[in-house]
Amino acid sequence: MDGQNRKDIYPGLEVGIILKKDQRSGNITYGVVKDLLTSSAFHSRGIKVRLEDGQVGRVAEIIED
Repeated sequence: MDGQNRKDIYPGLEVGIILKKDQRSGNITYGVVKDLLTSSAFHSRGIKVRLEDGQVGRVAEIIED
């Protein structure tokens, strides 16, 4: 599942995000969502979130158990 729909993302969810500095390389950083920063229901490049460790990026993938 990708991270383009806000309804699929919520605090406590484990996700992979792409940080601003990693947009060219596509490196994915994994963590747990603390806050949703994008207010729109859909974003083509991924919903922007803040992880519990403070890093901010756009959701590239949702980790499903």
